Formats: sequence, C-alpha cells, structure tokens
Amino acid sequence: MTEPDFLTATRTSYDTMVADYIEFVRDELAARPLDRAILAAFAELVLADGGGPVLEVGCGPGRITRHLHDLGLDAAGLDLSPGMIAHARRAYPDLRFTEGSMLELDLADGALAGLVAWYSVIHLPDDRLPAAFAEFHRVLAPGGHLLLAFQVGDEPVHRTDAWGRPVSLTFHRRRPERVAALLEAAGLIVHARMRREPQELGGWREPTPQAYLLARRRDDDRR
Repeated sequence: MTEPDFLTATRTSYDTMVADYIEFVRDELAARPLDRAILAAFAELVLADGGGPVLEVGCGPGRITRHLHDLGLDAAGLDLSPGMIAHARRAYPDLRFTEGSMLELDLADGALAGLVAWYSVIHLPDDRLPAAFAEFHRVLAPGGHLLLAFQVGDEPVHRTDAWGRPVSLTFHRRRPERVAALLEAAGLIVHARMRREPQELGGWREPTPQAYLLARRRDDDRR
C-alpha cells in the first residue's frame, strides 16, 4: 500500500531537523509545571488501575517517554522518524523505542494500559483523526487511559523552513471540544480537559494556547 504523502513529509522533515529539535525541546518540560502536572495525573490514573504497558506515539527524541518511566510507568515510545528513534535509543538505552505509525500500531487488541499522544496528532489531517482514535481505542484495554496534547486554533499552519533547514510540516490546530467529540465517537470517554495560555521559553513564545485531554476506554467495553 502506498504511504500517504503527509506521513512521508512528516518523517523526512523530522529526520532533517533532529539535532535542532532536540536542542529546542531540551529544557521545555522542566520549565512547564502544568505540563508535568497533567503527565503526573495520567501516570497516577494508570498506576491506580494496576499499571501495565504504556505507549507514547510520536515520541520524537524520547524525553516524554523517559519522564513517564520516571513517574513509575512501563513506558515505551514509537515514532515515524528513524533519526528521532536513533537518538532516543542512544539517550535512553534502558527503554524501548520503535519506528512506526500511530495509524497502524503493531499491537494486539487491548494491549495497553495507557497511551500518550503528546503533540503528535497535530500532524494528522482532519480526515485521519477518526482512524487514529479508533486505533487508540483498539489497543487500549477496557479502562485504559489516553492523554492528548495539542495546539488550540482553527486553521492549520504549514512550515517549509525550520532552523534554516527545508521541511514540509503542517501543524493542525484544533478546538478541544471538537477533538473531545471525535474521541467520544471512537468510544473513549473524556473525563478531564485543561487549556493553558501561551508561554515563553528561551526567548520564544508559543503562538497559540495549548490543550490537554484525558480520556479512557470504558471498563465494560469489549467491542
């Protein structure tokens, strides 16, 4: 099957800017206590339900996967970009990192206690979101937890340059209520929402508010 153009473009773009992106996000989590708080809440929810495997889809250089592991989770990462996965494996050799797409997860039904998509669904076109959320639902065990992070807005932004390097990346900004409705349609119950205003880090200010949704698959959902 021919790969969709947006997947090829996303993979190639992140491979192109591995070193610059790693430096850009290096201190990001340490400077954002609300981001750490929502990740901690997710970890506590998973552990309170007995724990189990957790996958971060679109893990990039692996920093969030590492943070989830440090919070006590059995966390692994998956990413389209071989360059990002290679860095993650070097940086965190005790963790598992795999190349792959969130649209076709190589996992059995109900294999995960939790799934995190931390600013990774932002590169999916609108018409691909239902398929991605259906796949998240499939791989989560009944009662399993989901955390999404994304940029708030109404229009996509396309970038052709990153740190002086040629890229082709589209950032799909979305309204939390719309994303929540799509999650509910996929069989995932949204039970918490957080929105924070743009922050500045290292002289760069975020252009949009940021949204975080916590959801779970129903305990009695066997479909």
